[in-house]
Amino acid sequence: MLKLFAPSPTIHGIKGQPLILPIHYDVNTSASGLQIIWLLERPRDVAKYLITSFNQSVFPDLEFQHKFTLNPPNASLLINSLHTSDEGNYTVKVNIQGNTTVSATQKIEVTVNVPVSKPIVKSEPSYGAVEHVGNVTLKCSVLKGNRVLYQWLKNGSPLQNSSSYIFSQNKDMLTISPVTKNDIGNYSCLVKNYVSEMESDVITPTIYYGPYGLRVISDKGFQVGEVFTVDIGESVRFDCSADSNPPNTCAWIQRRNNSTEIINYGPYFKLLSDKVRLKTVDYLCRAYNNITGKGEEAQFTVIITPIDPQQLSQDTNSLSPLAAITGVSLFVILSIFLLFVWKKYQLHRAIHWKLQPRRPSAEFRRAPIISGHEDAINDFGIYEFVALPDSSSLHRATGASPNALQVQELNGTVYEVIRFVPEQAQNDPPS
Repeated sequence: MLKLFAPSPTIHGIKGQPLILPIHYDVNTSASGLQIIWLLERPRDVAKYLITSFNQSVFPDLEFQHKFTLNPPNASLLINSLHTSDEGNYTVKVNIQGNTTVSATQKIEVTVNVPVSKPIVKSEPSYGAVEHVGNVTLKCSVLKGNRVLYQWLKNGSPLQNSSSYIFSQNKDMLTISPVTKNDIGNYSCLVKNYVSEMESDVITPTIYYGPYGLRVISDKGFQVGEVFTVDIGESVRFDCSADSNPPNTCAWIQRRNNSTEIINYGPYFKLLSDKVRLKTVDYLCRAYNNITGKGEEAQFTVIITPIDPQQLSQDTNSLSPLAAITGVSLFVILSIFLLFVWKKYQLHRAIHWKLQPRRPSAEFRRAPIISGHEDAINDFGIYEFVALPDSSSLHRATGASPNALQVQELNGTVYEVIRFVPEQAQNDPPS
């Protein structure tokens, strides 16, 4: 029993390149004769013999004698140079003669493909289209290639189905109708056939839209909703921005009472807060797209506060050294006062300890003490520790009577008392 088989029923070849049609067979009987025949069948044409072999002898057809190569007992056919006319169905017949004659056939379809060139994409209209109004058509073409398959990509990914996408029959043309902002992106065309594939350069169709999301921002101040708080003296820049293609034309309008006044044109304007007489000013930014014919407005209020941060900073800086000097001076004065009190307290303790009086006699304790200044109402000063000597010290004084010593003691000043007593204390014998 004879069996023939091919790896694939269809083989795709490249124009101008060699192509081999592989055939494998296996026979279990001993063969005395081997015959191989290759034929080409085309639609609406009779079959043509291409080449024949018997055992080791090969007989090419005169029309194709340098076109094909066959090496029996290998039944595979080599097409030396593939052309477009070589497309068709190739049939091989193998006959083996022995005790019995067996035969088998196998067909292989051959396609001839031209590698595709890099595709080119064009957009129509070239100037673009207006959102929700216009259409955009993308056309993809190749200079070389056959059996071309077309695929559209957006931002590198296959284009998803949409109700606004319209494809031509072979998908070499894409129409977006109507265009929207969401259709903006990088489009490319991928072309391929059985032997090659190429991708075009990206193209971004022009779509006019907007304005959307108009808003006002500032480089300084504090914003809460549509209210800006600005310190007096500041120069503040206000920007009016919106999502729009082409960019908007902006007009800045100041509103006062029931009237309006255009104060600037352009995407921004600067406000000198110290030049504004009013403390609360209403403004309006009006954005307009000249292509789409659409516009938007954004209202905002500016409140000018009387605080000047720069002046406040300068005042704070100027007060800092003065505050430091004042603090140091208070510290020094307080230290001197505490030192004075401490020294005075130490002197008081020393004098009090040295002049501690002994217990006077009963007679002396009964004597009244007269300072001699009871009627001096204008006398004032600091009076310090008055101590009276004991009776033994009075008797030891030479040439002086007790009464005279007492009078002298009572009529002396505080300084004299302080000076006198230590002198007497030094002459006292230790107790």
